[in-house]
Amino acid sequence: MKLIRIKKITDNYFNQAWELYEAAFPFKERKSLENQIYVLEKDNYHFNIIIEKNQFIGFILWWNFESYRFIDHFATTVKQRNKGKGKQILNTFINTNNKPILLEVELPISNLNKRRIKFYEKAGFTLNNHYYEIPPLEKNQSPLQLLLMSHPNSISKKEVDLFIANYHTDIYKNYCNNHH
Repeated sequence: MKLIRIKKITDNYFNQAWELYEAAFPFKERKSLENQIYVLEKDNYHFNIIIEKNQFIGFILWWNFESYRFIDHFATTVKQRNKGKGKQILNTFINTNNKPILLEVELPISNLNKRRIKFYEKAGFTLNNHYYEIPPLEKNQSPLQLLLMSHPNSISKKEVDLFIANYHTDIYKNYCNNHH
């Protein structure tokens, strides 16, 4: 398996990755293509696609911040699901360095959401039950309530507030700027 960092939407595999991105995430949790182009230019944003035997098998989109790595979006192709690939990719990512990792999950109200949370828990993440929401990603949407998961330890409400204060502007700034 190898990771390739995409820097422009004209790069190889971007279209396959974008198709998976649109299929794997609900509209309220996705960047527009315009916003994706904007963040690709940032040094601390990584759009990594995963290739195995010359096949595109998934992606991990993440931010490298001073005190955390933040997984923005992570998905494997339908063909790769339930084969342990996601787990393998995530473990490799976890072991790349020692910086704590944060990611957002939907509230555990559906079976799919609960399965996703279990997947991350098996990889050593902790579900933090502090109230957490992200700003609307498009005009005419309301903020979206999610939960933060963290690795290797749980985080306090204060750490959640600091994460929002320090990093939400980077992660979500382009939406706020483009739409106000």
